[in-house]
Amino acid sequence: MSRIGKKPVEVPSGVQVTIDESKNQVTVNGTKGTLVKEFSKSMKLTLENGELLVERPNDAPHTRALHGTTRALINNMVIGVTSGFKRTLSLVGVGYRAAVKGNGLELALGYSHPISISEVKGITFTVEKNTTIHIEGIEKDVVGQVAANIRSKRPPEPYKGKGIKYEKEHIRIKEGKKA
Repeated sequence: MSRIGKKPVEVPSGVQVTIDESKNQVTVNGTKGTLVKEFSKSMKLTLENGELLVERPNDAPHTRALHGTTRALINNMVIGVTSGFKRTLSLVGVGYRAAVKGNGLELALGYSHPISISEVKGITFTVEKNTTIHIEGIEKDVVGQVAANIRSKRPPEPYKGKGIKYEKEHIRIKEGKKA
């Protein structure tokens, strides 16, 4: 059995979880919003005593792979509607700065033109000291993908460390050319 898959998902008070048996669809409603996701019909989802259990019908490789993944996705939905997810990016470099423009972002990253990041549904941007960007939302995968898209505009380079990096990311600096 999957160690993660057999753990029950704790449903805190204030969070409503409903399971549509016909589509194997889970709806999680909390203080921050509502998330709906459809899962494989081979997984059996049961809700009892404030805990959601995910069970698999057999030990086939495909269902074994889905078991832990399904449980982790449901757990992320519960965490998302209660506390949400946050990624922080840091801009390192002279003249690199960010500003919130409307619901999107405008970045100055050393190019001849500013880079605009359009708003994403369910994501909020906040900028602190012009060099720190906070990305918040209730869907973990969307928050991570938006952060990765922003980072791809100017990834950190290995000689000076300039670029956009994640908050706790360590950039290994290479030694430059020797004379």
